[in-house]
Amino acid sequence: MSNDAEKRSRAGVLFAIAAYSMWGLAPMYFKLLQSMPAIEILMHRVVWSAVILAGLIVGFKQKAKVIKALRSRKVMTILLIAGLLLGANWLLFIWAINSNQLLDASLGYYINPLINILLGRLFLGEKLRPLQQVAVVLAILGVSVLVFSYGELPWIALVLAGTFGVYGLLRKQVDVDSLPGLFIETMMMLPFAVIFWVWFASPQSNMAENSLEFNAILIAAGVVTTAPLLCFTAAARRIMYSTLGFFQYIGPTMMFILAVFLYGEPLEEARLITFAFVWTGLLLFSFDSLRFYHRQKKLRLNNATSTR
Repeated sequence: MSNDAEKRSRAGVLFAIAAYSMWGLAPMYFKLLQSMPAIEILMHRVVWSAVILAGLIVGFKQKAKVIKALRSRKVMTILLIAGLLLGANWLLFIWAINSNQLLDASLGYYINPLINILLGRLFLGEKLRPLQQVAVVLAILGVSVLVFSYGELPWIALVLAGTFGVYGLLRKQVDVDSLPGLFIETMMMLPFAVIFWVWFASPQSNMAENSLEFNAILIAAGVVTTAPLLCFTAAARRIMYSTLGFFQYIGPTMMFILAVFLYGEPLEEARLITFAFVWTGLLLFSFDSLRFYHRQKKLRLNNATSTR
């Protein structure tokens, strides 16, 4: 690897760590707004994200990509559905944090990669390798522990994993980069956010009556949304996507630590067993992905050598 390539790769790793760390620390931000209803926090997240994303679209000269997407009915339909799923995911995530159910949110994002495998099998015809099958079964067993222990599904975890999994599945169907895509999705949510702000928001959203400090916290909702996305995009450009995937557990791990050690959420035996099943499944999934990556790399090198 040349010095330039090595520097690019090292920068990609740092961007990936930054992105997933910011996602992992996001609950600390939303806890600052715990006195507000979750839907009102979502409103601010949409409004200020739209403002920042509009500036980024202009700054990074992405207008042509936005216009191209706007001209396609199929792309806009998929982005509309994806935007609704993303909004629902954001709302539930915020509500879970401020309802002291961050552990369930953490579990959801641990399950998400395994949900993605299952969705790929069901809708994209992707075949599951043996260890992937075992990983999915372990996650199902882990969820079953909670079902039998408490008599109910861990619905927060499953809905968060499911909505984000389907969101990712839909985004794979359209040829739109992450930044223009998120901008269009956010702009679709913006009218609803503005209507809510004008007609239904609480006095806390009256920025003329708030302190500068509280207004700064509200506006930071846009930064909390866009900053990790920019780091993620920068990482994806510099390192292989398969490599990027190994950093995705930073976020839920930080959420787990915050929930247990900072916010004191109870970690009952049944819940810990569920996490153990899911963690084991993710270890198998990561091991299988790494092994498959090395096999493919070796195969490509052999093919390149044989064609010389």
